[in-house]
Amino acid sequence: MSKASEFIEALHRIEESGDVEPMARLFAPDAELSNPTVSRPLHGPDGARNFWRSYRHTFGEVRSEFRCVVESDEAAILEWTSRGKLSHGGEFSYDGVSVIEHPAGAIRRFKAYFDPRALGLQLEHAA
Repeated sequence: MSKASEFIEALHRIEESGDVEPMARLFAPDAELSNPTVSRPLHGPDGARNFWRSYRHTFGEVRSEFRCVVESDEAAILEWTSRGKLSHGGEFSYDGVSVIEHPAGAIRRFKAYFDPRALGLQLEHAA
């Protein structure tokens, strides 16, 4: 199974059940995780656990769909849309791209790119 496929499978598990352990196991001890809403990168499997727990707790329900996945032996680029419901019942949808670097097998760097203002406005209006 490709690293991108493992990542997508682990993400869907987080979205469905909140179980972050399969995702945390994909990250190297010195991995770095970040996105536009993280003030400073998180590190390693513990950082991955915190990062993905925070992601899941932001939404009541969430499901990500991947439109384009490009992968080499050392990296993957995933274009996605995440949709769902907030805990208040309001709906949201936002698009982005994630870059996963995995030169030695384990993920060494994860960076997501999306417009945090667009998502923030949806979160504010649904509250």
